[in-house]
Amino acid sequence: MKILISADMEGATGVTWPADVLPGTPQWERCRALFTSDVNAAVLGFYDGGADEVLINEAHWSMRNLLLERLDSRAQMLTGRHKSLSMVEGVQHGDVDAIAFVGYHTAAGTEGVLAHTYLANSITGVWLNGKRASEGLLNAHVVAEYGVPVVLVTGDDLTCVDADGYAPAARKVAVKDHVSRYAAVCRTPERTAADIRSAAKEAAALAHRHEPVDGGPFTVDLEFDAAHLADASTVVPGVAPSGERRVSYTSPTMYEAIRTFKAVTTIASSAVEEQYG
Repeated sequence: MKILISADMEGATGVTWPADVLPGTPQWERCRALFTSDVNAAVLGFYDGGADEVLINEAHWSMRNLLLERLDSRAQMLTGRHKSLSMVEGVQHGDVDAIAFVGYHTAAGTEGVLAHTYLANSITGVWLNGKRASEGLLNAHVVAEYGVPVVLVTGDDLTCVDADGYAPAARKVAVKDHVSRYAAVCRTPERTAADIRSAAKEAAALAHRHEPVDGGPFTVDLEFDAAHLADASTVVPGVAPSGERRVSYTSPTMYEAIRTFKAVTTIASSAVEEQYG
């Protein structure tokens, strides 16, 4: 049994505001240990449940946040940027039986601690086939094309509600309760580690590959907070204006949809100017 963990940071224990997740800040340095604790608890739980192999894919910002030296020695970690499938890199090789979304968060334009979709602020909304999409929803559709189920999701309480929509059978662990985008009622790392480990052990029983899901075509709509960002993103082939500050594109598979999405967000982020956005 091989488990892939997609590890994001905004949904980690104790994380509530930008400085907690921005590489290089004192708060980020402190929260790296909390993030690592959550991920390691999932690793331990999956091994408790019978996993033979656990691969962690770093999925936050620079993708160089977790403390390798604090992870269970049985696990391996894929760290660094520029990966073909970004947040779910590793799922495409045919040897992964299940995936866990650890430290995830809610979608841009919705309630939730540090809510966003890929870009920290410039994107105000993303819709997949008409449904508002979080990173969890997008990534769940990607892994479904490879026959891999989502079996565990951790984050704030609203992230768990979001996950009910795209992975109803998965185990969910709320490590904090949303108060505002930058505030939460947080559980202690000792408690969240125990909760995540227990849930991951149960989730291991759900680790069964299924037939690849062909759910396409996929239409993705993006709304930006400034018109020039929408205009800039249309340089990507197939991406066209679809409304005020909005663009849209359609892809036959989710693999192609997520890669186009990555291209759009890269181009848009390069067009953001300091202060004015």
